[in-house]
Amino acid sequence: MRDFQLPPLALYLHIPWCVRKCPYCDFNSHAAGPSLPEEEYVDALLADLDQDLGHVHGRELTSIFFGGGTPSLFSAKALGRLLQGVQQRVPFASDIEITLEANPGTFEQAKFRDYRSLGINRLSIGVQSFQEAKLKALGRIHNGDEAIRAADMARAAGFDNFNLDLMHGLPEQSIEDALYDLRTAIAQGPTHLSWYQLTMEPNTVFWSQPPQLPEDDLLWDIQEAGQALLAAEGYAQYEVSAYAQAGRQARHNLNYWSFGDFLGIGAGAHAKLSAPDGRIVRSWKTRLPKDYLDPAKAFQAGERVLDAEELPFEFLMNVLRLTEGAPAALFEQRTGLPLASLEQARREAEARQLLQSDPQRLVATPEGQLFLNDLLQHFLP
Repeated sequence: MRDFQLPPLALYLHIPWCVRKCPYCDFNSHAAGPSLPEEEYVDALLADLDQDLGHVHGRELTSIFFGGGTPSLFSAKALGRLLQGVQQRVPFASDIEITLEANPGTFEQAKFRDYRSLGINRLSIGVQSFQEAKLKALGRIHNGDEAIRAADMARAAGFDNFNLDLMHGLPEQSIEDALYDLRTAIAQGPTHLSWYQLTMEPNTVFWSQPPQLPEDDLLWDIQEAGQALLAAEGYAQYEVSAYAQAGRQARHNLNYWSFGDFLGIGAGAHAKLSAPDGRIVRSWKTRLPKDYLDPAKAFQAGERVLDAEELPFEFLMNVLRLTEGAPAALFEQRTGLPLASLEQARREAEARQLLQSDPQRLVATPEGQLFLNDLLQHFLP
C-alpha cells in the first residue's frame, strides 16, 4: 500500500418504517404499526454505534444522513436524543451536513421547525411526481398539492437547502408529463433535484406485476428534454441522477461517490470503512427491525474485506458516476494501489471512447456515462 490515506467519514442512520410500502421500493422498509418503538430503536442505534467506534480512528463526521423508510415519522425528541448521543461519541465537523429524508404526507410544520433546531440542515423530500394519476400508479399516499405544501413548509421551518426526489419513465408518462413534473419542482425553489428513471427491482410488487412503462425511444427523449430544462434553469448535473444549484451538491452522497468512508447503523444499514493499514471492509446490519431490536441477536449480519484485485472496480464504480469523475491521484489515496495498475484497462476503455484520455483525471465520456456498466467491465478483477 503506497499512498493510502484514511478518507473522510460520514454516518448513515436507517429508520426502517413507512406508512405504507410502495410497490416499486426495494429498500429495507416496513409498514409501521399504530405506534413506533422510538425509544427502543434510538437505544439500539446508539448501542450499534458503540460497537463500530473502533472504525472512527480519530476522524470527525463530515455528514449524517437519516434514510429509510421514512425518518420523518420519528419525533424531533427521538431524533434529538439520537443526534446528541452520536455527537457524544464522534465529533462533528464545524460545517457538518445533516440530511433527513421526508415524505410530503408526514409533514408537520411545527415538527420541522423542531428538526431544524436540532441542527438538521438539509431535507430530501420524496415527491416522485406532482400528478395524481402518476402518484396513484406509484402507490404514493400524498397528492400534488401536499408535495407543493411540503416545500413551502420546509422553507418556513428554516430549511434553505433541500432536495426534491422525482422519478421519470413512469407508467403511461409522456414527455409533457415528465416536463410538467420538473417545471413544478423547479418552481418550488429546491437547491437540489434527484431525477431518476423508475426501474423494476427484484422482490418488489412491480417486479412480479410490472406496469406498462414507456418505450426506450420515449425514455431517451424524456431524458434529453429533462436534462436540457434542468441545465437551462441552473441545475447542473454532477452525477448520473443528481442536479444542483452552484455549491449545493449533496456532500454526503459526494462522499459515497468519492469512495469515502461511512458508518452504517440501523436495521439493514451498510457501511464502507477503512483501517490505517489500508484494509477496506464492507459490512451490513441485520435487516428485520424485530431482530435488530432483539438484545439476544447481533447488530452486524456480516462483513467482507475487499481484496486488492477488487479495489479498482469498487473505486471506479463510484467515482465514474460523477460527471467530472475524480482526480487520478485520488485512486492511490483511497485504495493504496499504484495508478499504473489501471493502465491497460484505461487504454482499452479510452479506445472504446468510454473513458476520457486525461492523465490527470478518471472521468467517463458522455457515452461512458450512458453505458457505465460497459465501461466498468474493463476494470473487473
